[in-house]
Amino acid sequence: MSGRYEAVVIGASAGGVEALSVILPFIPETFSLPIVVVVHVPPDRRSIMADLFRAKCILSVTEAEDKQPLVGGTIYFAPPDYHLLIETEGSLALSNEEPILFSRPSIDVLFESAADAYGSRLIAIVLTGANTDGAKGLRAVVDAGGTAIVQNPYGATAAAMPMAAISMVPEAHILQLTAIHEFLGKI
Repeated sequence: MSGRYEAVVIGASAGGVEALSVILPFIPETFSLPIVVVVHVPPDRRSIMADLFRAKCILSVTEAEDKQPLVGGTIYFAPPDYHLLIETEGSLALSNEEPILFSRPSIDVLFESAADAYGSRLIAIVLTGANTDGAKGLRAVVDAGGTAIVQNPYGATAAAMPMAAISMVPEAHILQLTAIHEFLGKI
């Protein structure tokens, strides 16, 4: 299974820190794919996501920068108030275009750009959240042949985002958080 995928994208909102804390620290140091994460954070202050997870994770963790090349075994967090995109040559891009569903960064923007860049070689994961961001992007990932995973809404802090993703992508794998990190650990 390790040769099949080239990247992982994750989107989370309300309750996202807790959900990611059940997944990211347990990914083994042998994990060879880049992981790109959008968490809805307030636009008017510095994000502590990278610092917080750098202290918890075995893998390298950083806040994404414009034109930064993706490196396997690294977790990239979107900075506040910027959309984060993956370009087709495997680098990151930041955009300050209008918020989508009141969010910048937008999970949909990340997922749609990643679907274009990686197609069937992508895993996209929608976690807890209180809006519908991520559902449209997850549909784009599946339509491009990628793998869709959604946190079981019944274990989510905020079920709206997983429920919207399942509604738009009924064929997605619906997993508890521990099953998501087990899935990733097998890659």
